[in-house]
Amino acid sequence: MSKKTSKREITEATILGTERRWRRGKVPVAAGDSLRPDGTPDYGLFGPGSMVWEVLLHPATVVFHHVGQQIAQDTYSPIVAGIRDHEPIVRKAREGTLTAFDTFERASRGAGIHGIIWLSDTATATQMAKHLHMVHTRVAGDLIDKERPELGGYNAASPRESMWAALTEMHPMLRMYEAFAFRDGQPPQRLTDAQRDQFIKETGAYLRVHGAPEEEIPQSMADLKALYAKYDPFFVHADSVRISPEYGYDYLELLVSCAQKNYVPSHARAGSLSQQLYSVPHQAAVGALPHRARQALGLTPEQEAEAVAETLRFRDKAWEMQQPEYEQEILRIMWGPDGVRLFESARALHREALEKRKAASA
Repeated sequence: MSKKTSKREITEATILGTERRWRRGKVPVAAGDSLRPDGTPDYGLFGPGSMVWEVLLHPATVVFHHVGQQIAQDTYSPIVAGIRDHEPIVRKAREGTLTAFDTFERASRGAGIHGIIWLSDTATATQMAKHLHMVHTRVAGDLIDKERPELGGYNAASPRESMWAALTEMHPMLRMYEAFAFRDGQPPQRLTDAQRDQFIKETGAYLRVHGAPEEEIPQSMADLKALYAKYDPFFVHADSVRISPEYGYDYLELLVSCAQKNYVPSHARAGSLSQQLYSVPHQAAVGALPHRARQALGLTPEQEAEAVAETLRFRDKAWEMQQPEYEQEILRIMWGPDGVRLFESARALHREALEKRKAASA
C-alpha cells in the first residue's frame, strides 16, 4: 500500500459543497418547468399526484432513504462486487489516501444525483440516466464471488444489474417511508395494498430509463416478490463477496482502517454526519426491510427479532430527525442545491395535485 495520505482541512463550506458535486451537464430542469411536444407540462418520470412522489417527498424519506438504500444494495452480490472492484473510494483506500470526508462526499453525491432523475423533466432525467450508464460501463468483472464461481461475473451497465440497482433504490424508499414517516397526525404505518402496488407500478418508468428488461419490470408487489425469488442466488449472505479476487483484502475493513489512519480533527463534521445518517438508524432500517433482505444480510433469528424491535423503538428518534430544521439541513447537504430547488418545486406541485383530487372527490 502507498504511504501517501490526504489530510486537507475540511470546512463547513466543503461539507456543503457546490452544484458541481451533483450536477452533470446542464442545469436540471424541474418537473413541470418544460413542455412536452403536445404542449402539456413535462412532469418527468412520475409527477404530481403519483405514489412515488407521495413517498419520496416526505421529510422522513429525505433523511432515511440513504441508509435504507445502502443496506438494500448490500444484499445484492453483483452490486457489492462492483463496489469492491471499481468504487473510487475503495481505490483511494488501496492507495492509502481515503479520508472520512471522501466517504461522506461519495454518499452525498450518490444521493443527490438520483434525486435529480426523480424530480426533473424527462429530458433531464434521461440525460442523467445516460451519464450514469456510461459511468457504469466500466464497472464489470468476471467474478462476483470467488467462493461462489457459479454466480459468474457482473456488469453494472447490463440490463440485469441496472434493474436491480434501480429496484434496490426504490423498494427501500417505500420501506423507510412506511417505517418512519409520520403523516396526517398518525404514526408511521404501512400503505394499503393498492397504494403499494401503485408505487411499484410507477417505478417502472425509472427502470425503463435505466434500460431494465421490459418483460421483467414488476407491475405489483406480487411481481416484485416473484422477481426476488427468480434472482434468489444473488441475495444470499456471504462474507466472501467482500474479498477482492485480485488483491485479497476485505474492502469494508480496508475502508475503515484507511479512513481512521487519515483522520484529522477537521474531518469530524463529515464523520458525524455519516454517523447520524448511517450508523444511528442502521439497525432500525434493517428491521424495516423485508424478512428476505434480513436473511440476505446474514442475521440470525434472534438478531432479526431485535432489529424489528428496534424499528419500533426508533420511532421517537425518527420523529425528531424529520422535523423541518434537521430535514432541511440534510436536504441541502445530501441532495445538493439543485435537489433543494427540485424538492421545493415538486412539493408545491404535489400539494396542488392532491388538493385538486380532494376537491374533485368531494
